[in-house]
Amino acid sequence: MHEAFAAALGMWPKSGVPGNPRPWLISTARFKAIDTLRRRARFDASQDELARYLETQWGPAEGPHQDGSLEDDSLEDDRLRLIFTCCHPALAPESRVALTLREVCGLTTEEIAKAFLTTPRTLAQRIVRAKAKIRETPIPYEVPTPQELPERLGAVLQVIYLVFNEGYSAAAGAELTRAELTGEAIRLARLLAELRPERK
Repeated sequence: MHEAFAAALGMWPKSGVPGNPRPWLISTARFKAIDTLRRRARFDASQDELARYLETQWGPAEGPHQDGSLEDDSLEDDRLRLIFTCCHPALAPESRVALTLREVCGLTTEEIAKAFLTTPRTLAQRIVRAKAKIRETPIPYEVPTPQELPERLGAVLQVIYLVFNEGYSAAAGAELTRAELTGEAIRLARLLAELRPERK
């Protein structure tokens, strides 16, 4: 409903208050809720199959070690595991971040291009080249071992930041913000902070 009220504040001063505002607000709120659910479904759908694979490959989560270091902790979150898996160090830094944002986080090419301050065509070519390298090398897309996590951390942090940035200031669409993206980015960032208490 708060999004419906925000829409009313934006539209009614220009178009005038409708004759019966209550049904307008309820209908707008319903459509806003449907849009949010659809965006959330797109965000989650690309991860389901790989998340199931990661669940079987990673094994049972281990408890944190005394120093709480990322190197010694298991990643208990499926989405975070998936991001670490896709931020493969064999790819160029910008390519691995762009590919992860597109294939894991569900951002569009246009949204990612805006984040990288480049054109959608250039960004699309970068993603195509990254996929070609994965096929041709071939790069094994496997869950990284705890020892391999630190070298991927920088790219993972960049992915989380750019997801938050897109949620905070949407590149396209009627909404200025996307709460499902900012909320997920904050959740992942907090999880990383818990895994690396020495960096707090």
